[in-house]
Amino acid sequence: MRARILTAVVLAAVLIGVLLYGSAWSARALFGLFIAGGAWEWSAFLGAAARARRVVYMLLVAALAIAAELLLPAAREFSVLMVFGVCWWTVALLWLLSAPQWTPGWAAALAGVCALVPTYCALIRIINLWPHGAEWVLFILTLTFSADTGAFFVGHACGRVRLAPRVSPQKTWEGVLGGMTLAAVVGFAGSRWSGLVSGPFVTLCLLGAAYSVVGDLTESMFKRGAGLKDSGRLFPGHGGILDRIDGVLAATPVMYIGLAWLGVAS
Repeated sequence: MRARILTAVVLAAVLIGVLLYGSAWSARALFGLFIAGGAWEWSAFLGAAARARRVVYMLLVAALAIAAELLLPAAREFSVLMVFGVCWWTVALLWLLSAPQWTPGWAAALAGVCALVPTYCALIRIINLWPHGAEWVLFILTLTFSADTGAFFVGHACGRVRLAPRVSPQKTWEGVLGGMTLAAVVGFAGSRWSGLVSGPFVTLCLLGAAYSVVGDLTESMFKRGAGLKDSGRLFPGHGGILDRIDGVLAATPVMYIGLAWLGVAS
């Protein structure tokens, strides 16, 4: 627990420093590293033991992310990518219901692209083009991390009813309720900060938090299929990069579409 808390504090300090006090290029570099690292870890779900094949997959995801960013400059075109991202995570929810014990390598590879590329593009676009973009990215990260933190502590304290035993036996419905409660608090605070109407905004935050649970479970499904406990060991007490950003991957397209609809930006 001490390692988990210390790691979270360090990560928070780095994110706040880069987003609020760094340049747009420093944020791009940071998120690029996270997405590239996430692609490297995701390549383990493909059954790609050879290092060369894993590097190729990581470079492919990076190239697709850059291409999507460059080829979809207009808001209407970019919104299609965000809708695609939300649709993918909805499909992932249906996929979780079957909870396969093994997934073909090609399906895992395609899932990684669908998970990583839209979120990277959304975060970069928000920072570059939205009013107070860095603050909005920080809010999205805070929301998803809060939902995960609430679920972790409430689940460990009083979790009884398992959420998805075939995918992640330790996650419980009580933990989900704890995470959603904390997400609602963060959402209400965000509505006061942004000046947006609290009802629709908190509802959007709860929807984003719910999708973050789907992201968490989806990564757990792939890890279980690959026989892995954690996606990596980069962050003491947390695991790998994917273990830290799985909720962000699923929540970001939802929050992008919702915030645009609420008039934050187009």
